[in-house]
Amino acid sequence: MPAIPPYARPVTTQLDLDLGGGRKLHVYDCGSTGAGDDLVVFWHHGTPGLGAPPEPLVPAAAALGIRWVSFDRPGYGGSTRLPDRDVASMAADTGAVADALGVNRFAVLGASGGGPHALACAAAMPGRVLGAVSIAGLAPFSAENLAWFDGMAPAGEAELRAATAGPAVLAEHLTTAAFDPEIFTPADHMALAGIWSWLGDVAGQAVQGGIDGMVDDDLAYVGPWGFDPAQLSVPVLFVHGEKDRIVPAAHSMWLADRVPEAELRIRPQAGHISVLAEGVAAMKWLTRIAVDG
Repeated sequence: MPAIPPYARPVTTQLDLDLGGGRKLHVYDCGSTGAGDDLVVFWHHGTPGLGAPPEPLVPAAAALGIRWVSFDRPGYGGSTRLPDRDVASMAADTGAVADALGVNRFAVLGASGGGPHALACAAAMPGRVLGAVSIAGLAPFSAENLAWFDGMAPAGEAELRAATAGPAVLAEHLTTAAFDPEIFTPADHMALAGIWSWLGDVAGQAVQGGIDGMVDDDLAYVGPWGFDPAQLSVPVLFVHGEKDRIVPAAHSMWLADRVPEAELRIRPQAGHISVLAEGVAAMKWLTRIAVDG
């Protein structure tokens, strides 16, 4: 991928969108590259996280004519908390942001906890979503014939098991549990020491104002999602690292078996963070889907 000259790098605009009822979303628009026919891709961030466009992918996105749009999920950053939200509710918020920006059709890309939210958009808005990508994303907690926790590192499993016990138990766990670096593979640690150190910065910023967003995310993952992945009718790409210790690859395999227009890419030796190296290939896939659609 050729280097992008500094003058061609799109500027990210931030704004607060009033949804009414006391709710607002903090929105990021990594605007047009000037081509006039940019593909809008909604980025759905992980847990914990903020909606800032994924910095390591921005130059390649600009070269591909992709305009990133995203928002802090409720309870994070500048977005008002939405108690008892489910995964499907983020499709309505995504649609509201698209409407406010005058965007009719778009693609979605989510990583880790953002994966289910990207799928929710594809399920709820098949007439608007051109295609979806889920990188290292979870399957529904209710998934039949999937040993949901198998392969998770003990620390990650403990957090999600706490979520199944309810918000009070989860909040207590999140405020007392120590970070365990063993949740990441050696390849993940290398990625986090390199360009994906950006993720650590964003995750840290995401919890500066408290853990509400993280609590609500985890509760949504282990609760009813509000949609059935089998109902998706748009092309979906699932990408997963074979060595992932946070979300085992079996989750994407389960999803790919049930989504009608699914493509599955399992990357040997990749973990939860190092698999993000596939982000550029995933964006290229979305641009092809947009042309075909």
